[in-house]
Amino acid sequence: MPLVASSSHTNLSRGIAWLMLAVTLFVCMDSIAKFLTTQFPVAQIVWARYAFHLVAMLPVIIWYGPLRLASSARPGLQILRSLMLLAVTLLFNMGFHRLPLATVTAIGFATPLVVTALAVPLLKEKVGPRRWVAVVVGFIGVLVVARPDSSGFNLAVLFPLAGSVCNACYQLATRALSGRDHALTTIFWTGLGGCIAISPTMPWIWQAPDLQGWLLLALYGAIGFFSHYMLILAFRHASASVLAPFSYVQLVLAIVAGIIFFHNMPDVWTFVGATLICGSGLYVWHRQRLKAAVAGSESEED
Repeated sequence: MPLVASSSHTNLSRGIAWLMLAVTLFVCMDSIAKFLTTQFPVAQIVWARYAFHLVAMLPVIIWYGPLRLASSARPGLQILRSLMLLAVTLLFNMGFHRLPLATVTAIGFATPLVVTALAVPLLKEKVGPRRWVAVVVGFIGVLVVARPDSSGFNLAVLFPLAGSVCNACYQLATRALSGRDHALTTIFWTGLGGCIAISPTMPWIWQAPDLQGWLLLALYGAIGFFSHYMLILAFRHASASVLAPFSYVQLVLAIVAGIIFFHNMPDVWTFVGATLICGSGLYVWHRQRLKAAVAGSESEED
């Protein structure tokens, strides 16, 4: 019997608390990834992300059984979603290798803007002129963060930018799966799809880790599993409209982590660009919330 999806928003404070834990773990995960890129090929780090994701999930796999966990109403969409997340992980890790943590994180917050833009052709959603202005302003913020410096334009900013596009596709696929598959099924496909896809490259690029390397690689993958599960718990207790503003705490934590661990102090223009990106994302969230409220009131009147 497949696992059945369920969703109920029962405790807003608990949902916010789970989200805060999740975004804190995301920053820890990104910091570990940035450190690991100085020692191992990016593909090997990404392999560890998904291989140890499955290892951390092993008690769940044993309890439910792999066949029951893998049972999906839309397996093709699950595969596409896991491949999109694999691309996100690869692209952002390539960004971490060459850019400050805060820069990559700030560009990553362009994802809600890309989701808004792609929802028009892919989901046939209507986006009003105010939200389109917010999208344009947000991408201006990306250009400010990715501005040319004295040595010229840093092409590495294209990695997190492309990652934001893939992340938007990943989120749209996740939205399409919402209510169709159980959260554990989706998390299982996340680890399985990424691990299968990246594993064939290992014989060509593998660098043998020492004990510290193994521990960090294992920690990186385990945090990936637990952080995503905490995110699911957050959305189980509170709606996306409630949680969205709190996700921007991740950028603040990334700036702090970059300063403490990597001595990367963002300059004024990085703060300006990040403010434009986050402000645009929050405005898009605000307009979507108003639109949902209006639609809800109209349905009640009907």
